[in-house]
Amino acid sequence: MGLIQSWRWYGPNDPVSLWDIRQAGATGVVSALHQIPHGEIWPKDQIMERKKLIEEARLNWVVVESLPIHEAIKTRNGDCEKYLENYRISLKNLSACGLKTICYNFMPVLDWTRTDLSFSLPNGAKALRLDWVELAYFDKYILKRENIQDAYSSEILDELERRRHQINQEKAAQLEEIICMGVPTEGSVSVASLRESLEIYKEIGKDGLRNNLAHFISSIAAVCEEEGIKMTIHPDDPPFPILGLPRIASSLEDLTWIVDAVDRPFNGVCFCTGSLGAGESNDLPNILEAVGNRVYFAHLRNVIKDSLGNFYESDHLDGDVDMVKIMKILVRLNQSSASPIPFRPDHGHQMLDDLKKTTNPGYSGIGRLKGLAELRGLEAGILFGM
Repeated sequence: MGLIQSWRWYGPNDPVSLWDIRQAGATGVVSALHQIPHGEIWPKDQIMERKKLIEEARLNWVVVESLPIHEAIKTRNGDCEKYLENYRISLKNLSACGLKTICYNFMPVLDWTRTDLSFSLPNGAKALRLDWVELAYFDKYILKRENIQDAYSSEILDELERRRHQINQEKAAQLEEIICMGVPTEGSVSVASLRESLEIYKEIGKDGLRNNLAHFISSIAAVCEEEGIKMTIHPDDPPFPILGLPRIASSLEDLTWIVDAVDRPFNGVCFCTGSLGAGESNDLPNILEAVGNRVYFAHLRNVIKDSLGNFYESDHLDGDVDMVKIMKILVRLNQSSASPIPFRPDHGHQMLDDLKKTTNPGYSGIGRLKGLAELRGLEAGILFGM
């Protein structure tokens, strides 16, 4: 039994079509109803409409990524129970349509964060990158958060002083847009709303956010178990506190805490090698071995870090993540799993003809085709040698 080779699709407006996905060699699709505002109920008819589109292309919708969690749940404010009930109804509707694996994240306010969406590689391709000095610039001069010296190393702050005059108005506006952009098709946040959220999360802190996550998981447990749903939490991206926002899914300690907090089989992990790989102290094979029995979905990509902790997304098989070791463990876990584990090539370089096209950041077609081909070959080689 092999892993399910899948591909993220943002829906009918995605520049990469379902037929492109078939040609790339994937059999599974990872998708979501991004047009529905966070917290609103996903109706069965819209779920079935998306599923029909996917199946008409002779593909299978294997993972829902993501069913977003409203900020009211993350902060556990007065509207929390309302949005928890909406979430439970959406889960039931997804299950009624045959969708049983759900990916989500518990990152406050912002989703994944980068400072450069078109970092030039030596071969002319473009990649996503995070530069800590540029993030510190945004933090200090755009967000205007106080006491940022507590959040950055002296090396980064010294480099910020050296480089800050090189960041002109146009570059600053670009940084603001990139950092606040959020998930494609779901809309961005404003600096003003981010400042308001910072005050809320300052009071909540890491322990409070952990407790709110445990409350969320416990609140959906009965529905998940009745419907046979598997929930998979995506690690924080990047895996460290940023801009004063706490992070609770960044390390082995975090992921084992999440699994143990509600120790029931539905409570699982999406193992993202790119997110976890950006953490200097993260030993990914060790993490995968530790939580592997709860890994129901995997994102496979690679990163290369420098001495300051800056990183860019590298080729899938070439970077700081030992993808061969990861794939060997995944293949072994898959052999003992009751159902095959889906994986997708997470992100890809903008390259070849895609350099002339408008694509969702990280989700161009050709770069992911290359990544999927490499990962498919790696899995086949491991299976052949077993």
